[in-house]
Amino acid sequence: MTALAEHQDLYALSPEGQRLLFTEARTALKFTDEPVGDEQLQAIWELFKWAPTGSNLNPLRILYVRTDEGKKRLVPLLTPPNQPKSESAPVIAVLAVDREYGEYGAELCPSIPGLKDVLDSNPVLRDASGDFNAALQAGYFVLAVRAAGLAAGPMKGFDAEAVNAEFFPDGRWKSILLVNIGQPAEDAWGERMPRLDYEQAVQLV
Repeated sequence: MTALAEHQDLYALSPEGQRLLFTEARTALKFTDEPVGDEQLQAIWELFKWAPTGSNLNPLRILYVRTDEGKKRLVPLLTPPNQPKSESAPVIAVLAVDREYGEYGAELCPSIPGLKDVLDSNPVLRDASGDFNAALQAGYFVLAVRAAGLAAGPMKGFDAEAVNAEFFPDGRWKSILLVNIGQPAEDAWGERMPRLDYEQAVQLV
């Protein structure tokens, strides 16, 4: 019996949900040409936006690239091994951090008056908080893609500065991750890689 099976009675998430989100989900490397609709893209947002971030600030922004023209602008900015992966994807999500995310501070975190002013007065704090919380949201985003019945192919192999110059020239959004989205092809998966055991990664005090 595996360690996961030994703990099944402790999970509120069903075995099917565990497989969909975690244990059988892998990074998709190739996709079918089945389109991803607007409603599916919005469904991803409506789910993952509820996951927690510091002070409820949500700095992550998304650019969905799905037209041929958009892909012609984006794909050459990826490292060569990643280009065919994104060329096959119906949608490429460019995940970015909004450097002016404090604009919505009063709306998202009314319990901290003047939060926007605090962030604006301390760019180091603002950027560190934005980067950390956007990275959290990027992880939630990948899980939401899977929860919507789609395959996700997250990757960092791209020229971020070039992507920013091409798609976010005003400098407000800064790209942090690309996620290919769609239905997986039959040969979409690479080999399942191992993970650390509990004893290797956890300490108790």
